[in-house]
Amino acid sequence: MEEHNRSDSVTGETEQGSAARAAITGGPTFLDKLISTGLGTGLSPFAPGTVGSMLALLIYFIPGFHNTFVMLPAIILFFAAGTQAADRMEKAYGHDPSRVVIDEIVAVWISLLFLPQRLLLALMAFVIFRLLDIFKPFPANYFDRRDRGISIMMDDVVCGVYTNILLQLS
Repeated sequence: MEEHNRSDSVTGETEQGSAARAAITGGPTFLDKLISTGLGTGLSPFAPGTVGSMLALLIYFIPGFHNTFVMLPAIILFFAAGTQAADRMEKAYGHDPSRVVIDEIVAVWISLLFLPQRLLLALMAFVIFRLLDIFKPFPANYFDRRDRGISIMMDDVVCGVYTNILLQLS
């Protein structure tokens, strides 16, 4: 039987090569890359974090997603999966690779948690979060200097929590 060696649309790597390397080195799998790059948005040549944040907003406006009983489990699930995927991506691509945007996605959802679903509020959350993500107020800056997937996730989670607090107070 002839073996097919299809190319991965996210990385350009062959399935067989990716799986073999991941098994040997513990490197990122296709699923790690899919999750960590936010369905490929992290591969944007311009502002991948912003593009990943926009994906989070699009998902947020899927009917029913803004419900706390949907969002909270999604945040927990993607935080856990993102932490693992980001950890393997960092080992393969260096400290906090820009292609990893699952942290931005989860943080945007945190920014909007427990708030009414309104376009203006979502746009405010997007802008405030992006500004905080750039300036990294404490303790986000602490996590930003650390290695590992948990730190990649936590610096943006802190900014997402700050954004949510600011919007709750407004």
